[in-house]
Amino acid sequence: MTDASAQENALEQSPEEAAEELTPKSAPEDRATKGPFDASEVSGVRPYVDLGGVKIVPRTDLHLRLEVEEASKRVVAVGLEYHGSTLQVQPFAAPRSSGLWHEIRGQIMEQLASQGARAKPATGPFGPEIFAEIPVTVEGQQGMRLARFIGVDGPRWFLRGVIAGKGATDRDAAAEIEELFRSIVVVRGGSPMPPRDLIPLKMPSTPGSA
Repeated sequence: MTDASAQENALEQSPEEAAEELTPKSAPEDRATKGPFDASEVSGVRPYVDLGGVKIVPRTDLHLRLEVEEASKRVVAVGLEYHGSTLQVQPFAAPRSSGLWHEIRGQIMEQLASQGARAKPATGPFGPEIFAEIPVTVEGQQGMRLARFIGVDGPRWFLRGVIAGKGATDRDAAAEIEELFRSIVVVRGGSPMPPRDLIPLKMPSTPGSA
């Protein structure tokens, strides 16, 4: 999803502007006030777990897990478990004035279909999303994992989330995990980055603070 290998152009001049397409952003109208937030939109007073590209508000019963790419040993996603739901998040660099989610949704649908999953477009509190039934094997038994793919275009970043567990189907659990997604702060930074590059993530400076 990061397209990192295809984005090895020189970065001297605004790669976001050079690659920008006229694709509208997809985000709730109240994103700037209710999240997900850009780092410039929050004060430094509230405590956060600093994971580099994202900051997470610590809360009771929240379990945090970092997903590490085996070959490169880099952190590629943040996994959150909360009250029977899971939320995987990834922050990506994006153009300044256009979005990525409308284009990426189609690519996710194609990828899911190639994996034998059933996926369909849906609409949720963040706008367009994808609801998928993904085949899985657990202890030798075939089953289906239900998941919601959500996305929000922010200022020069795109935040993708995958909700599974109770939050994929139960209304009350969904509201809880959606509020958690809303509370995430994306730290884009000022360095030039090609659109779709994963914003670097890191281990928290105080392990166990979540």
